Formats: sequence, structure tokens, C-alpha cells
Amino acid sequence: MSDGGALHTDLAGGVLTLSLDHPPANTLSLELIAQLNLAFTQAHKDSTVRCVVLTGGGDHFCVGQDIHDFLAEHVPFRHHMLRSYNPLILGIRSLQKPVLAAVNGMAAGAGLGIALACDLRLASSQAQFVVGFSRIGLVPDCASSLLLPALIGLGRALEHTFSNTPIDANQALEWGLVNRVVAHSELYDKAVEWAGELAAGPTRAFGLAKRAFNRAVLGNLAEALDYEAHLQEIASRTPEHKEGVKAFLEKRPPNFDL
Repeated sequence: MSDGGALHTDLAGGVLTLSLDHPPANTLSLELIAQLNLAFTQAHKDSTVRCVVLTGGGDHFCVGQDIHDFLAEHVPFRHHMLRSYNPLILGIRSLQKPVLAAVNGMAAGAGLGIALACDLRLASSQAQFVVGFSRIGLVPDCASSLLLPALIGLGRALEHTFSNTPIDANQALEWGLVNRVVAHSELYDKAVEWAGELAAGPTRAFGLAKRAFNRAVLGNLAEALDYEAHLQEIASRTPEHKEGVKAFLEKRPPNFDL
């Protein structure tokens, strides 16, 4: 096991396990996003890596951007997306090896987008999923605008985005958001078992199949990411976003009747 600060890595039997460790809810700091980008870049180059498992340490998978960290940087939203999240999503999708998200708890905001970008999703019975962005007056990013309707349909994707109501693992399975649900206590073992089966498979053929599906279904991925960054920049300048962030920091419901 390699300790990379907020990202722990372990390579065994051809399976590279990436575990987020940024308590209490595995929010994404700029440093952690950079570590994830580097990990997927290295996985692409390392022929001993045949499958990647992405999971969260503690009680959550990933609840999205670390707002405190982001506000301290004073970085425009579009610039932030183009240098951090967009390369990460493209890196996951372009990695010609299976990527399995083992969702152990809440996946929200950018955390949901990252889970959606993975090839397969194994959910703990305690997992929950929510788009999350509307709470702070923003729009879905990390390719959620493309990946979410591709998995569950446009109507459900819009309803889920507008309602901002978390769905549980069984609902996610029924909608097609996840592939399998297992008991919470068995998640890690089942993820390793599934990843081991994938690692023993024809990696090159899997990679070519992934390229085919990317082209057939996600051919406009880069364009979608760029457009999300454009819209996020617009949303970030609205009174709704300012109220959403203020309410979040003050731990109260937002008042968007501005």
C-alpha cells in the first residue's frame, strides 16, 4: 500500500486500488484531484495494471468539491474545470483497462460524476447518490450531463437533478445507475473479487471494446465537458450561487427567492 496523502494506492494481482482518504466525507481538494489525475496517467503507462478499483475510505465514497479549499484558491470555475476535473474524467474514460467504482457511501456532486465515469459501479447497500449541485446554485459537471441520462434516461436525470433528493442503492440498481449491490460489509471483498476476474481477462480486447462504446455512446464527451465548464462559469456568477454557498457555510437551507 502506498500512502499518497489523501489518496492511497495498492497494486496486487494486476488490480490497482485507489482509495480516497480525505475525512470526514472525502471531499475533493485541489491536491487530491491532482493525485487522482496522476494515478490514472500512471495506470495508463503501467502494463502491470490490468484493472482499477476506485473507492472511498470511511463512511463516504466522495461528496464532491471541497468548497473551503476551492474558495481559498480564488480560481474561476471554468479554469478549475479545464485543469482538474475534465482531464480526470477524460483520463478515466480513455484508460483502456476496466475501471470499477466501489461505492461505499454517499456519492455526490463531482463524486457522483467520477463514479459515473467509471466503467462499472458496485454499490454497498449503504450507498447513496445525489447530483447535489442545485443546492449551491450550480449545474452538473464531470460529464454528469452526458453520463447520467445515458444511464438512467433524460427524464429521470432531470428529475433527480431538480429534486436534489438522494437515492439509495436499490433505487440506483433499479434505474441502472449501478451494476450490482452487495452487503456493506462485503463491498471491498466483492470489489476485489470482481476486479480480479476482470484483470484475468483479455485486457486489450476490453480496452478496444471500451473505445468502441466511447465512440458510439460518448463521442461528444470532450465537448460536453467543455460546455459544462462554460455553464458552470455562468452559474458561479449568479446570486443563486452566492446564496447557496452562504447557506452551506452557515449550515442553513438556501433561500433562492432572490
